Amino acid sequence: MPSPSHIGLRQWIWRAFARSALIPLLLVETVLIAVYLISNGSIRDAQIDHLRKVALFDLQSSARQESRSIDQQLAQVGALTEMFRNLTARTLLETQAKPLVPPALASTPDGVRYSPEDKGGSAVFYARSTPLERQDLDKVARMATLDPLMKELQQRNPLVASLYFNGWDNYNHIYPWFLTHEQYPHDMVIPNYSFYYLADARHNPGRGMVWTDVYLDPAGHGWMMSAIAPVYRGDFLEGVVGLDVTVSNLLEQIGRLEVPWSGYAVLVSDDLDIMALPEPGEADFGLDELTSHSYDEAIHSELFKPEDFNLRRRPATAGLAAAIVERNEGMMTVEFRGRPSLVAWTTIPQTGWHLLTVVDEARVFAETNSLASQYERIGYLMIAGLLVFYLVFFGCMWLRARHLSERLLRPIDGISRMMEEIGGGNWRPARVSSRIVELDAMAGHAERMGEQLEQSERQSQRTQERLELVLDSATESLWEQDLHSRRISLRGRFCKRFGLPAGPIDHEAFMAHVHPEDVPRVEASFRLADSRSGLCEADFRFRDSHGSYHWLLGRGRVVERDPATGQAVLLAGTHVDIDTLKRTEADLRLAIGEAQAASQAKSRFISSISHELRTPLNAIYGFAQLLRLGYEARGETQEVAYLDELLRASRHLNQLVDDVLDWSNLQTAKFSLEMQSVEVAGLMAECAEMVRLDVETRGLRLDLEPPDKGLLVRADPRRLRQVLLNLLSNAIKYNSPAGRIALTHQAESGRIRLIVEDTGPGIDESRQVQLFEPFQRLGRENSTIQGTGIGLSLCRQFAVLMGGRMGMSSEPGTGSRFWIDLPLVQDETGAGSVARICHVGDDSFSRCQVRKALVDLGEVSAIDNGRAVLERVLASPPDLLLLDLDLPDIGGERVLERLRQHPQTRSLPVIVLGAAADAGRLVGLDCQGRLGKPLDPDELRELVAALLPQAKPEHAP
Repeated sequence: MPSPSHIGLRQWIWRAFARSALIPLLLVETVLIAVYLISNGSIRDAQIDHLRKVALFDLQSSARQESRSIDQQLAQVGALTEMFRNLTARTLLETQAKPLVPPALASTPDGVRYSPEDKGGSAVFYARSTPLERQDLDKVARMATLDPLMKELQQRNPLVASLYFNGWDNYNHIYPWFLTHEQYPHDMVIPNYSFYYLADARHNPGRGMVWTDVYLDPAGHGWMMSAIAPVYRGDFLEGVVGLDVTVSNLLEQIGRLEVPWSGYAVLVSDDLDIMALPEPGEADFGLDELTSHSYDEAIHSELFKPEDFNLRRRPATAGLAAAIVERNEGMMTVEFRGRPSLVAWTTIPQTGWHLLTVVDEARVFAETNSLASQYERIGYLMIAGLLVFYLVFFGCMWLRARHLSERLLRPIDGISRMMEEIGGGNWRPARVSSRIVELDAMAGHAERMGEQLEQSERQSQRTQERLELVLDSATESLWEQDLHSRRISLRGRFCKRFGLPAGPIDHEAFMAHVHPEDVPRVEASFRLADSRSGLCEADFRFRDSHGSYHWLLGRGRVVERDPATGQAVLLAGTHVDIDTLKRTEADLRLAIGEAQAASQAKSRFISSISHELRTPLNAIYGFAQLLRLGYEARGETQEVAYLDELLRASRHLNQLVDDVLDWSNLQTAKFSLEMQSVEVAGLMAECAEMVRLDVETRGLRLDLEPPDKGLLVRADPRRLRQVLLNLLSNAIKYNSPAGRIALTHQAESGRIRLIVEDTGPGIDESRQVQLFEPFQRLGRENSTIQGTGIGLSLCRQFAVLMGGRMGMSSEPGTGSRFWIDLPLVQDETGAGSVARICHVGDDSFSRCQVRKALVDLGEVSAIDNGRAVLERVLASPPDLLLLDLDLPDIGGERVLERLRQHPQTRSLPVIVLGAAADAGRLVGLDCQGRLGKPLDPDELRELVAALLPQAKPEHAP
């Protein structure tokens, strides 16, 4: 308890200063300062009010005048665009008196055609998105006739940087010339860019001239905008012409504008994006026209002005943006870099853009500020007179404060000494006593704090020892890196194993042991730690004392940051030995790569050879038909017989080529089926009729037992017909003389089995397992029976793709029985209907994989972009939606959010598909299931079957 002689600190200080003349001093000072401020402020306010009115009028007048000037120049560019469009349309559509010779063009190995040198004309670029054989050289020749016109238009108007024509077939004709194939991406799809699709019928139904937003030019001209107009062939959009106006040219025009008080002008789009910003404006707005953007980005995707260039997005100009939207012209005060500026704006009628004139308010009110400075100097003289009084007064106060500070300093110093000793590890320093209650209590708190820190330090030390023991048994080392001193501290087995000295080592000495190829990755991981996440991770090879490298996994995080800058100061983490794992992974990757390369080479070779064979075969077949007609007309029967033999051989070779191409496409996952409901009885009768002539020619008998009419299966009718014809053809070729062929069926439990039986020699059981392997003819390669051995392999794969299965049974000397099972489709009077499943994603491989996996669970339709899914699904919701998160236009999360806002899709079952790295994005979505990519077909089928109770698959495809 404090003694009666102790008093509170606040009371003690108040008693000391109550004896001074504080109140009279404050009254005198307040009156003098108030008189000065009121008189000076009233004069200043009157002048500022007058100058503001004059400035507002002048600025508004300047904005109107200059906007009319820019509007006239943009109108001239628009007129030139219309003229260029009309001449281009006439050149492309009118009939030429004689063929034109296209300019000399070169082509790259991957199929890009371009103009290789500057001959004073335009540059030509034909993207490899359009194959060489489909590139229209006549169009190139026609457009070359417009080069003098394009040159004249570009030179006559200082705003125009370049002119171009972009065709629907990825053809680009641009003046002036530059080496296009080094600037443009070779796989460019021109209709995907804004300077093309903004002119199509949906965006520009009136077919007039339109202006694009400001974008980063892929041809290297920097920020620019384009005046574009469509070129139609009837109702077909043949292409788009455009005149490019670079922001630099527009800045030159704006720079010539005479804005009063040394101001400057800014051009803003109708969406409030800054289109042209002169150099003084870059400093005020804190922007740079090309900051953080490269042309490598621009040529691979459309790159518009970033969000920082939008007035709405900037806190300083949000109010200005709202005012511009509300009124076509006006004026207000905006603060830039802590200084107020007057901004006047007006709207350009030609484009709907806005011209802003900006003037530093300090320049306008410079004279007023000068006068105010004179009043301030007078005020300073008045204040100087008071300083003499203040010096005497504060001298007395200083003596009094010194006396008081001496009485306070001793206990405060004692408490400071106690805190220093506690910080140095002396948890129980000698206590200081004081008459002031607060200081005495503070000394007591310091004493108790030392005791608590002593207990916490002991507990922390014991916990640290246990933690280090556990980590030492699980990792190679614990490490810490001080980013200021660039020294690394290592603990554990690491130093001994890799021959490093004990204690901290320099960063450079540590990196000298890292494999040279892994150094950039390790350095990048340290830099990554300074990001928001504060995590770093890298796998790398580290050299031991014998010169051998071992794979390590280094993981760490920021444990200390600089309070002032927020930059990382101290990192800590672990090193784990992953050498065995890496070597196993490398061996597995090598084996997989070799297998994939061999498979792809084989498929490419077969596909290439098959395509090459088709051309001469078609020629042989066609000319043989012509010769046969001629010999038949002349009655030369011997030659007709020879040509019939040649035609039969050509048809057979064509069939072989078709089979090989089908097999090749199946191997490369490029094959797709057109699934629909097929009437079984009609298809069986059609197939029987197609082979009946061949059956009769060979002296065989064909028995047909079709099911009742109206029985439907879910299949591709062309491929199902191909399967049945292949089985019937084999039964004819491999039958016995005067044998029998039967085309029958068996229907049970929602499926139907189509059966082809023959009375041929049969197949030995030991060789039946090889029957469905490609290019396997079971020893008949040298026989007179034609074939390649891939027909049955194709049939089995078609059956699987259609949700069915295929098999056979045979006994030597008795015959063979081949069958294909397919699921039945219930009619409208049945118990159920086919489930409708919609898959949304732009990955062609995933679409094929989903269609194969779910072929017997329902009808699968595909949509490749977010906008289309919102239109089609909201119009006719499916039974189940498979939604990929990565869509080319609208993100999957946004699509799902929009669907959940509508009553008809609020309860629609949705399965979200995303890569393993997107696990965080999948959490929290309003969906019924989540699957990672690449997809597991069994897992997909199981989840879909659970969400579609009517689906009862009998097998997996």
